[in-house]
Amino acid sequence: MNPPSFLSNQRIMFFSLAITTVALNVMATIGATPPTNTIRNDHPLIYYHGRWDSSPGTWWAGSGLKLHIKNLETLTLNLGPHTTVPLAAAGVSINYQDFFTVNVSAGANNIPIPASLHSSAVKTSVVRINVEGWQNNRMNLESITLNQKAELLPYAPSKLAFQFIGDSLSAGQFLPEGVDQAWPFLVGEHFKAEHTVIAQPGAALSDVVSFGNVHGVSFQFFRTEDTGFFFTTDHNFTTPWNFSRDHPAFTHLVIHIGANDAAQSITNASFVQVYLDFLTRLRTIYPHQPIFVFTPWGWPNADGSIGQYFQGQYQIIVNERVASGDKNIFLVDTTGWVTFADVFPDNQHPNVPGHAKIAGKFEAWLEDWGLTPETRWATPI
Repeated sequence: MNPPSFLSNQRIMFFSLAITTVALNVMATIGATPPTNTIRNDHPLIYYHGRWDSSPGTWWAGSGLKLHIKNLETLTLNLGPHTTVPLAAAGVSINYQDFFTVNVSAGANNIPIPASLHSSAVKTSVVRINVEGWQNNRMNLESITLNQKAELLPYAPSKLAFQFIGDSLSAGQFLPEGVDQAWPFLVGEHFKAEHTVIAQPGAALSDVVSFGNVHGVSFQFFRTEDTGFFFTTDHNFTTPWNFSRDHPAFTHLVIHIGANDAAQSITNASFVQVYLDFLTRLRTIYPHQPIFVFTPWGWPNADGSIGQYFQGQYQIIVNERVASGDKNIFLVDTTGWVTFADVFPDNQHPNVPGHAKIAGKFEAWLEDWGLTPETRWATPI
């Protein structure tokens, strides 16, 4: 006997509903956002380096953060409204591999994680992120989003920490990857050290207006902000830098500066005095650390000649300090380090191979002096 027609209709409706439910569940599963773990910007295990303001936002090329993460699969930087518009170029290194560029802007920014990391036996990772540029270099960190199983671990900094001070010749101006390809950055990496670069293109050491900089490095070094503050509508002021935030305290200071003082017609006597006053002030913060004073390598020309400035004055500066009792200051004579082949022909600034050459020269100089590179990074992977 055939069942009543209304029962057949109910069965058809039941099976249709069941199929529809299964289909919706499958679609929901496919489209669901994987669970995540959000790290606030005040988390104590975020290792900030360089100069950050209270927003928190970066200033000066090379400033950034380092993360030690267990079970890392995905990482997103969530940046706020003080981030450079339309974007800031950030250098990213994962597990101490070469840095690559990620352009970041306000909002969510996915940081590419190599697929090989997911399947490898390595369960902890170190992610290093810094701004590359001497301008357009502001990252305003709001939070970091990780995959749900990821766990933030303490980052142990290296016991070596370099503070580099300079101008465009140290800031990586004109380089495709900015400061990440500049000789100070490369030296820090070679020694497996922490490193901060306080360098501003166009700035003199003397506190004078120079090529768009309203202050010289002798003033700006002691501020959180670089001289770009002057052109920034949402942060048009400077704040004193709290040097206790530099962790670890810098173990070695390197200074290469003076080109823009010469361009602004600062006299030899004035330059020497400004430099000596600057060193005196540095010694109130870094009383015993070695200070390395670079002589200029000059401006190489196509005919093989070198345009020099303040010749002999750097030796006078170091001699004056030594005579005053400072036994931990050293002159680094860079004569002959840079030729016309090592610079961009149109601006005489070191090109990428030129910066690598300078780094190699100084690395060898430091090793001859007695500084040995660390055998491994302090935070293992």
